[in-house]
Amino acid sequence: MYRFLLTPRWWGINVFVLLAIPFCVFMGSWQLSRFEARVEDHRSAGAQAAENKREAARPLTELLPVDKATVGRQATASGRYGKQLLVPDRELDGKRGYYVLTLLRTDDGKALPVVRGWLPGDADRAEAPAAPTGEVTITGVLQASEMPGENGVPAQGGLPSGQTAAISAASLVNLVPYDVYDAWVTLNKADSAMKPVPATTPQDTGLDLKAFQNLGYTGEWFVFAGFVVFMWFRLFRREVEFVRDAELGLVPDGAADGGAPQQTGEQPSEGPAQEKANA
Repeated sequence: MYRFLLTPRWWGINVFVLLAIPFCVFMGSWQLSRFEARVEDHRSAGAQAAENKREAARPLTELLPVDKATVGRQATASGRYGKQLLVPDRELDGKRGYYVLTLLRTDDGKALPVVRGWLPGDADRAEAPAAPTGEVTITGVLQASEMPGENGVPAQGGLPSGQTAAISAASLVNLVPYDVYDAWVTLNKADSAMKPVPATTPQDTGLDLKAFQNLGYTGEWFVFAGFVVFMWFRLFRREVEFVRDAELGLVPDGAADGGAPQQTGEQPSEGPAQEKANA
């Protein structure tokens, strides 16, 4: 009854099933591991943030370049404030306003972008408080350069002179005549009655949309594996029933070999012997 399993057609079906099921299981397991890794990153980021609050500030040069291990840590730097810029269209406590960004010229000749605080209102008509003069030492949270269009950073262009959309070395190097660190600091205590800007969380370290996409893909791949098994079993049962019907004489012998009985609307023509008998 099961000799049909040795036909070329069923050899192809079986090989496909034997390859498809492990592949679907592997892909589902891989997506699940990605979700678990993001969950672990989320836990580590929470623990890291709590540790950063207790940790003493370290010199800026010891924390560069910025990565997942150093972003959010307390950093300190000394120098003199230079050019000041406004970062418009930034939200804090549900209100729209702007960051006051001042470049801190350090002893090595490079400038560190420092967000001194946030003010409500429109940056186009703003009168931001001037930065302190003379040598200063600042302490704040180290942040990675922003990317326009990501993590709430506006991607607008064509801003007025004295404004920048993103806090990044790539943007600021065109606005100031000196080198800029590929990082920035938000002060723990804002200057001149401004509100301090809270540190942003690092990218890809939380239970965001990407994490739940991984979880959804996990379910999809396991469903695909189950669907392959279901379709194989359905085809197998259908073939067994067809062979059983053929053995009972319910279908023509040709159809039992995998063919299907031909059905037309015309009646078979009578042969010569039948015509003589009718005469």
